[in-house]
Amino acid sequence: MIRFENVFRTSAAVLIALLIAAPPSAAQVQKQPAAQTLKRPAAKIVKQPAVDKKLHRLVLQVNTNEPATMNLALNNATNVAQYYKDLGEKVAIEVVTFGPGLHMLRDDTSPVKARIKAIKESTPEISFKACGNTQENMHKVENKEIPIIPEATVVKSGVVRVMELQEQGWTYVKP
Repeated sequence: MIRFENVFRTSAAVLIALLIAAPPSAAQVQKQPAAQTLKRPAAKIVKQPAVDKKLHRLVLQVNTNEPATMNLALNNATNVAQYYKDLGEKVAIEVVTFGPGLHMLRDDTSPVKARIKAIKESTPEISFKACGNTQENMHKVENKEIPIIPEATVVKSGVVRVMELQEQGWTYVKP
C-alpha cells in the first residue's frame, strides 16, 4: 500500500528540483535587484615589437642537359619568388647546377642564358651556382676553358653546396 507521506515527499522533492533547474521568468528577473558589476582595471595594450618575417629559402638542383628541365627550374624559381613577393615576404632561391646540368650556366652551350640574364636583372632573390668540379672535368675532356655566364658564381662542388644549404634548413627541390 502506498503511503500518502511518501508520495508527498517524492512530489515535493521533484517540484523543488524543477524550480532549482528552471531558468527564472522575465517577471522574476525584473523583480530582482540589479547585480553589481565588478570593476576591473583596464587592460594595458602592449604593442609587440615588429617581428622580421621569415626568410623562405629554396635550393633547386639541375643535373641534366635538358632544356625542358632547365626551363622548369627557372619557372619554379620565378614562380616562388613572385609568390612570396605578393605576400610581402622574403625569399632566397639558389639554382645549383652540376654534372650535365652545368650546360645551363655555360656561356658557350646554355640554351637558357638569355632568360637567366633577364631573371637576374628583374629578380635578385634568385642566384645561380655552377659546380667547379664539373667545370674542371669538362675542361679536361674538351681540352678548352669552360666559360660560365656572368650571372653565375662557381662553387667548389655543386653537390656539397646543395648538402650545405639543406643542413642550414633550405628546402630542396629537383625539377
